[in-house]
Amino acid sequence: MLALRPVNDRLVNPYTTFVAHESRLMLNLFGERATVTGQSLSSPRFAVTIYNGCNGLEAILIFISGVVAFPAPWQRKLIGAVAGFLAIQVFNVVRVVSLFYTGVYVPQWFGVSHIFVWQSLVIIFGVALWLLWVRRYALPRPAR
Repeated sequence: MLALRPVNDRLVNPYTTFVAHESRLMLNLFGERATVTGQSLSSPRFAVTIYNGCNGLEAILIFISGVVAFPAPWQRKLIGAVAGFLAIQVFNVVRVVSLFYTGVYVPQWFGVSHIFVWQSLVIIFGVALWLLWVRRYALPRPAR
């Protein structure tokens, strides 16, 4: 569904640009003079482009799908979906900033860090977050 042109043009691309701007804000807090052009994040020291698939949207949608599909009260599902969205969003900004600094300081590790380390961490984070939600908020509490 995300690959459909209208969805990509009206939702995915603006969302990806939003992720680039959030990452720029974080980098500027660290003293980088980062700017955003479209979905490219750059400073005098390095530049990255955030492509669809690297914006965290798939992890968010998979997490929310798991929350919605799990039997739980709708109020808990809504709280889980919003909290999960925010947590994965923050995690993904940390990912982008980390990859930026990997490119600055150890560019030879950028590809490995991007493909193997961070893709795995995003998946593990999303699954762990969902398991936490299931355990703490979705399952009924045992009677005491």
